[in-house]
Parts: sequence; C-alpha cells; structure tokens
Amino acid sequence: KKKIKMSKKNEFWSRDFSSRYNHMNLVSDKDKYLCSDSSPKYKFNVIGVGTMGQEHIRVTNFEGNATIHGVYDPEPLSIENAKIANAIHNKNPLKIYSSLEEACLDSDVDGLIIATPNFMHIESVKAAAKSGKHILVEKPIATSISDAYEIAQIANNYDGIFQVGLQYRYKAIYTEAIHEALVRKTIGDIKTINMIEHRMAFLDKVGQWNKFSKYSGGTLVEKCCHYFDLINLFANSKPKSVYASGSMAVNFKDFEYEKNKSDILDNAMVIIEYENGVRASFGIAMFAPMFYEEIILCGNLGRLSASENQDFLPGKTLKSKIEIFGGETYPSRSITPSFPVAIEESGHSGATFFEHVHFVDNIENNTKNGPTAMDAFWSVVVGIAAENSVVSGKPVKIKNLLKQAGLDEL
Repeated sequence: KKKIKMSKKNEFWSRDFSSRYNHMNLVSDKDKYLCSDSSPKYKFNVIGVGTMGQEHIRVTNFEGNATIHGVYDPEPLSIENAKIANAIHNKNPLKIYSSLEEACLDSDVDGLIIATPNFMHIESVKAAAKSGKHILVEKPIATSISDAYEIAQIANNYDGIFQVGLQYRYKAIYTEAIHEALVRKTIGDIKTINMIEHRMAFLDKVGQWNKFSKYSGGTLVEKCCHYFDLINLFANSKPKSVYASGSMAVNFKDFEYEKNKSDILDNAMVIIEYENGVRASFGIAMFAPMFYEEIILCGNLGRLSASENQDFLPGKTLKSKIEIFGGETYPSRSITPSFPVAIEESGHSGATFFEHVHFVDNIENNTKNGPTAMDAFWSVVVGIAAENSVVSGKPVKIKNLLKQAGLDEL
C-alpha cells in the first residue's frame, strides 16, 4: 500500500505532544504519524533516585528524546520506586548498578543525571567527569564555596555538556519575567528586587539529610539557591554584601535523628547589595499551609510582579500571574503565563520539562544554553553568606567570604 505523506512542519509536534496526551491508541501503529512515538536518541543514567531522581526519570521519559538506561542508589526502596517511576513511560527494565563508578562508566550511556544528596555532589561530579559523558547535576551544586568552585572549574574545562538543575529559570512565570525585564527591558534599568516564598516544611528524605545544615548546606543554600540564582540574574551583577536574620521558629524544633538535633532555619529575611548598586531582599517562611512565591522588580520605567500560588481551598484562584505597570510610559497589563497541564505538573518534585529540553538540545547542537556552573557557584555564595550572617548577626562582605575560601581572585 502507498503510504500517505504528511509534513510535521509545526514545531508543536516536535516533542511528541500527542503521545503525552494519550492519543496513542486512537489508531493502529501502521496509521500513526502525528501520534507516532519517535525513538529516543540518547540514554541517560540517574545517580541518586530519591524524590528528585525519580522525577528526573519521569521527565526524561516524558520529554521523549532520551530514555533512562539505569540507576545507582544504595537505598533499596529508592530503587524499587525508581522502577515504578520508569514504568510510567518506559517499558524497558532499568539496569541497576552496584557502584557509582560502574554507573558513570557504562559505555552504553550518553549522559548522567546527578540527584544525590547535596553533600555528595562533589564526589558524584568527580566520578561522572572521568567518564566524559554529558552531565546534568542538581542544585545546589555543592554545600561549600570551595566545593562549588571546584565543580565550576571542572565544568569550565569539560568537553561534554555540563548543566546545572537551577530549574526555576524554566517556570512559566519566570520565563516571561526574564523576557519582559531582560530582553524587552519593559521596566527599564532594574533597581530593586524583592522576593518571597511561603510554603510547608521540608519533606522526609532518606537519612533525613535535609534536616541538618552540615549535609544540606542549610536552608538558605538547599532550598533558596534557585531563588538567589534568579535574583542574581535580574541584578546582572556580582553580590557585594549579604545581611540575614532567621530562626527555627516552628519546624523540627524537637526533631532528632540518630541522636543529632535538627538545626535548619524555617524562616529568614535576607538583604543583598550588588556591585552595580541594585538592592534585593528575600524572605522565606516554611510553616505556611500553601505554596506561594512572588518576585517584584522595580526599574526606572516601571514595575513587574510575578507570582505563583498553590493552596488547598475549593474556590477558584489564579495559579500564576504577572502584572506589569508602566504608568504613562507604556500600557500596563496583567497576564497568566502557563504551559500545558502535563508539562506544568511534571516538575513538582525538582526536575522540569524545559531543563530536560535544554539538556537534550545542548547535547544535540553542542551548545551551552541555560544556567552555567558559575551561575550555580554564585547562588551558593549568596546562600552561604546568608547562613553565616544569621549566625554572626552581622553583614557578610562577599570579598571577605571568598578570601576565606582562598578565592581572592574572584
């Protein structure tokens, strides 16, 4: 039989949109074109398959241009959950590795996704870099300034793609805010940045590592580095000084694990001064019965506010919103940026669809778009400066902090 030829000219179909929305069974395989599955071009291994690693498995398979070949994690329950996560979109069984080195050096694999606990990133990256494979490492890139800088230097001299999971740059509200503020320059020169996050407490993790600063880097590193990355991006400058105040007011005050008491902050206020004169503030409260975040940018030509809300109320509320106020300079407007439901819901545990799109595209085109390892380094610097300021009660000068880490040249 002569096959009818059609053209997939519309980029809309380029990521197998139809297969994600369960149109695959409408016709037999011989009659599929728009709804056909393309063969994944790349194979990835995931190192660390807790909550975040499992999300990377789902999103990799969901994105469609790569598949998960195997996983490494010493926790048996995490391995079993990884198998379940993989089975949602992938019929092939996972290969289970017995060591980090074995998972990194498998010649059948094109890329490695590192989602180990924060304090293990340095060890995981060093092992992964020996393979020469493409690397996607989760945020925060490390829990100390020296480790973060060492990883940044590995990335800077790396022949393969080295991408960091600062996924907040890919959320709909921030994608639009970046375009409006930095590309269109709608509000002119940004002068002040204010950001908040109100949410519930940290979830349980294997070994409860996220309840202890020595493993997580502290709340202002572990939880807030992607916010500091956004603030750094909009400030378009290096941080000069950081002052912070915070406490453990509600969460985990009586929590102990293996005779160690939790020491992480559940609220904080942070003020950042930049070398170019931009000032920023960040506030977090982790005992609110909702998930709410907002950034407000004020420039010499206007104001931009971007917010996202997820609560548990029955009434209808906007999940996302951007408001742009231009006074008499240009028309003010309010928009509700969003992606299709399946994409929006694919990233609630850390990984996002579009960071995986960028990872695959960077591999395919040998480009390095997206946040760099040095961007990740500076986000950790701000977080560590804030943690230190909370302890000392004094502002922390970034040049002094870098000098203590032996990085005077920065």
